[in-house]
Amino acid sequence: MTVKAIRGAIQVDLNTAEHIHSGVKELLGAILTINQLVPEDVISVILTSTPDLVADFPAVGARGMGFESVPLLCATEIDVPGALPRVIRVMLHCNTELSSKEVSHIYLKGAAALRRDLAQ
Repeated sequence: MTVKAIRGAIQVDLNTAEHIHSGVKELLGAILTINQLVPEDVISVILTSTPDLVADFPAVGARGMGFESVPLLCATEIDVPGALPRVIRVMLHCNTELSSKEVSHIYLKGAAALRRDLAQ
């Protein structure tokens, strides 16, 4: 196994704790499923959100899906004029047997516009 970093993002509909948590769960769930991972494979996760998402920490959503023992860090994205609103981004570090070419980076909902070359 080697260490890999997997990127992803999702756009949520509203700045509510429920939408933030469900968005994180959907994004991390897709990353785990598509890359054949379980939470025990995850070393750490960096979660960022755009400045308009302040209802709760994205890490709360991750904790609710099996990431209780995984180090999580939340941060705010730079407030760039014209940037896509209500976006949660993730960089997940994991142990995997997948090669760099086999790793799938996941961009869901409106965030697919951020990386059309990688969007699911």
